[in-house]
Amino acid sequence: MKHHITFNIDEQAATIYVMAVYTTAAQNVWNCFTKPELLEKWWLPKPWTAKTIEMDFRAGGHWHYRVVNPEGIEREGKLLYHEINSGRSFDFRDEIMVENTGNIAPAPNWLVGFTGVEEGMKLTINLHCSSAEELQQMIDLGFEKRLKDSLEQLRIILQEQTV
Repeated sequence: MKHHITFNIDEQAATIYVMAVYTTAAQNVWNCFTKPELLEKWWLPKPWTAKTIEMDFRAGGHWHYRVVNPEGIEREGKLLYHEINSGRSFDFRDEIMVENTGNIAPAPNWLVGFTGVEEGMKLTINLHCSSAEELQQMIDLGFEKRLKDSLEQLRIILQEQTV
């Protein structure tokens, strides 16, 4: 059964707000964002996969990964980390190369927050696009469904963990 994921788009501000509550400790969710072996399991919706090339989770660091689509075509992506408040929040820019072009797909800035709540842990994601056009391109490419599917995969991984 899928859990509720709030997904709000503010076209005027070129932002997206996402919120989900997980019935687990905040540290477990933090680990799923900061440990490459866990991040690979949910970052992309199935049947897409992510494979870590290099992970350097620190301010100024990055997660360099390879995206493999269902046809086996690969391209590379990077999360470029900015500020990190251990266990509470971090922000990054997500850059994925567009197939056969060398160009970067729309690359919003993400602010991810982790807050303990009565039910477990509230995850908030604020995405800031550089323009309304960039936001619209993400929406047109199915970003809402892909992110919701990925967060559902995260919920399943958290349920399977025995921490």
